[in-house]
Amino acid sequence: MKFNQLGLSDPILKAINDLGYNEATYIQSSCIPIILNDADVLGQSQTGTGKTAAFGLPIIDKIEKSEGKRKVQALILSPTRELALQVSDEFRKFTKYKDGIKVITIYGGTPFVEQIKNIKNGTEIIVGCPGRILDHLDKKILKLDECKMLVLD
Repeated sequence: MKFNQLGLSDPILKAINDLGYNEATYIQSSCIPIILNDADVLGQSQTGTGKTAAFGLPIIDKIEKSEGKRKVQALILSPTRELALQVSDEFRKFTKYKDGIKVITIYGGTPFVEQIKNIKNGTEIIVGCPGRILDHLDKKILKLDECKMLVLD
């Protein structure tokens, strides 16, 4: 199935085109329309089949531009720092033509102060590891009262 048949917005389609993607994989064509229609999805697929795009593209399309201070609308939990960084990098590529969407990565082993600054500056999407996310929640630094989407990657 072609990406333009899945209900994605023009800015997302333009970013996908820039990346050289034409046809959606099975996991993408199965998940994207369901997520765009506000339903929950449980997906499983082999490494390299495009799972990040399967949940990332519709999430980015569903993000509403924040009026005033940016609020977290999507939280992606990744088991490792490496995967969190990889997912964040992909999300940034997908948001290329979507103005006003910020993605930050939160994980252990990096200065807490820098992460606090990034969180306080506001963001729509956070990709992070559970331990460090819990640290920020426990300290009341991270607020998820506006979060509408959660991914356990």
